[in-house]
Amino acid sequence: MQPLESLAAQAVALAQGTPTPEAEVARVMQICNACRYCEGFCAVFPAMTYRLRFEPADAHYLANLCHACGACLHACQYAPPHEFAVNVPRAMARVRQRTYAVNAWPAALGRAYERNGLVLSLALAAALALVLAVAVVLGGGWQVPAGAGFYAVLPHGLLVALFAPVLGFAALSLAIGVRRFWRQATPVSSGQPLGADAAREATGQVLVLRYLDGGHGEGCHNADDAWTHARRRFHHLTFYGFMLCFAATAVATLYHYAFGWQAPYAWPALPKLLGVPGGVALAVGTAGLGWLHLRRHPLHGDPAQRPMDLGFIALLCLVAVSGLGLWLAGASAAMPWWLCVHLGAVLALFATLPCGKFAHGIYRTAALLRAAVERRQPNPVGLGAD
Repeated sequence: MQPLESLAAQAVALAQGTPTPEAEVARVMQICNACRYCEGFCAVFPAMTYRLRFEPADAHYLANLCHACGACLHACQYAPPHEFAVNVPRAMARVRQRTYAVNAWPAALGRAYERNGLVLSLALAAALALVLAVAVVLGGGWQVPAGAGFYAVLPHGLLVALFAPVLGFAALSLAIGVRRFWRQATPVSSGQPLGADAAREATGQVLVLRYLDGGHGEGCHNADDAWTHARRRFHHLTFYGFMLCFAATAVATLYHYAFGWQAPYAWPALPKLLGVPGGVALAVGTAGLGWLHLRRHPLHGDPAQRPMDLGFIALLCLVAVSGLGLWLAGASAAMPWWLCVHLGAVLALFATLPCGKFAHGIYRTAALLRAAVERRQPNPVGLGAD
């Protein structure tokens, strides 16, 4: 490992050129490995101490361990405007996007990450147009009988034919991409099995967002160097709201196929007990994340990825708000319109899952699982904490 003094010239030379995102992570990690002031902040820095060199696979692995909490940036004595220009959150964010792109299946989806804002907008417009057009044709210009259910507007079989292939492809694409990432994530834990202890540890970290606490339980940073739990709380509302909505859909599917009970369901049916709180939590969580993102410190993350981040947040918020609107519309004349907007938003979400920000949660979970396995192995370079 190079001493900090000898890295100054390298830092200046790289700043004058245009290093690849992976090379920038390697440069930054070399400096951090010599300093190690931030070792207790998150999962990145303990994993960093397991390696002396940082190959592209290592950069991708470490980048997906980073939760962009900003604690290391505000604690770093070598952060901009220092000549070392160490900005871990930005370096990691740029590599994360490349992780999704290089592991994408099919490969053409990788290019969609570079223009995600445009892709998402087109997908949403196309999905809304398709659902509305089909509803108009089949519904006879919205002449739906009073009190009729969803399937008077769009038949159940048609909905399955529209949504199942899109969701199936998205799930397959993400699964193949994450499998590629898992196999290349880190040579240190390569070939080591995922034990029950490691799985429990990583699962707990995911469920409580362990690494959005800044490493000290005080929270992370957003607009400035003040500690805040706001990002963690809004992430929790978004994540658990989404999971409640997913559970409501799963229960409704069981009701339909196992018992022959068709939607919409009256209150307090289980799909409503799950879906309404889930929709509220998802709407509040995404609105909060969007507000925080607009106020984010300019050195946090990669500004070029803002369209992807905000687009994904806005789409999730639209799914939640339109679902709540559909519930409140009941059997009124507004129901078909709310139904089409909601289904169009859900279809656009499904279509963009393999090439959008949704992937970050899947890849981050895989990286945390790998880190939990790695921590149970002897440190090959002897740089772990005493």
